[in-house]
Amino acid sequence: MRISAVRAHPAGAPLRRPFAFSQWLFTHRETLIVEVETAEGITGWGEAYGPAKPNAAAVMEFFAPKILGRDPRDTEDLWQFLFARSLDYGQKGTMLAALSALDIAFWDIRAKDAGRPLYRALGAARQRSVRCYATGFYPPREDDGETAEARFEAEAAQYRAMGFRAAKMKVGFGLERDVHLVETVRRALGEEIRLMIDANHAYDPITAVALARRVEQHDIGWFEEPVSPLDMEGYLEVKRGTTIPIAGGECEATRFAFEPWLRRRAFDYAQPDLCACGGISEGMKIATLASAHSVHVTPHAWGSAIGQAAALQFYAARPRHPGSLTPEEKWIECDSTENPFRTEIVAEPVRFEAGEWLLPEAPGLGVEIDRDALKRFAL
Repeated sequence: MRISAVRAHPAGAPLRRPFAFSQWLFTHRETLIVEVETAEGITGWGEAYGPAKPNAAAVMEFFAPKILGRDPRDTEDLWQFLFARSLDYGQKGTMLAALSALDIAFWDIRAKDAGRPLYRALGAARQRSVRCYATGFYPPREDDGETAEARFEAEAAQYRAMGFRAAKMKVGFGLERDVHLVETVRRALGEEIRLMIDANHAYDPITAVALARRVEQHDIGWFEEPVSPLDMEGYLEVKRGTTIPIAGGECEATRFAFEPWLRRRAFDYAQPDLCACGGISEGMKIATLASAHSVHVTPHAWGSAIGQAAALQFYAARPRHPGSLTPEEKWIECDSTENPFRTEIVAEPVRFEAGEWLLPEAPGLGVEIDRDALKRFAL
């Protein structure tokens, strides 16, 4: 088998309802979908996290000419080759996002060639589904014409009706406002639904600890990205200052960058994004490394249906932790914000049922791109 063509599809779409978190306002979505075609007629799909056009340039101008004619099933050899060629130009960011997309596409081809769902090709036993947590509860802007209380009560009712048993909300809007928002969401959800908070690295360690202590009483499942992803000592300071578990890692890439965070247990939940950290190949290595340091792994999953499927397949196959008859409950992210690339560019989205994603049983990632829909969103 050999690679005969590589294509990059930058896609973008305005949002009907813009939303904001602690760092910026989202008025549109964009992503890069990557297509790898083989001479034998098998096509693989991948996704790169981040700005679509720079990622497309990295795929097409730098990586694609180097892999034409190669066997895409040689996933380990291809990863090492492409990482070595790009190492001098960036160990995370655009180069790693482009490499991630290609690696996901290679694994899609490899599993399709084997006639198995990707998680089964990775060695996992058959599973029906994985529990999701809803990512939502973005506070309304002042010009939205509604209060946080009204929006969050309606959102909580929707999640309960959909069968979610866990949800994650955004914080990072100032200490007092955050405390009020957490109290509002906890009341709206009730005590039986697990609640996590995510600051998107909005705070310094002192403020993050102050917030954690103020909301500990609300049984918070984890505090995600409390401080800058560049500040490992800050993470450790927050960990020492609260009983809430700490989560992070969506901004990191490769086992090499994750290793000191895992060795020092700077977070309790590692959250690599398969579309940014190095793809399926590197995600499995990060998960294996995490298991050696007793750190849970739950992937960041905020992209298109391709990234969603990759995260789900990876999560179903990653090492169990802890190694016992009663391992930890698996919780995978289900982004609840508007995203047409999750629902409109695939013939059939990943199926959702009673708070769980159903694992696709079709070979490969289990989702196929609707090319006409993809064209409508072309940048």
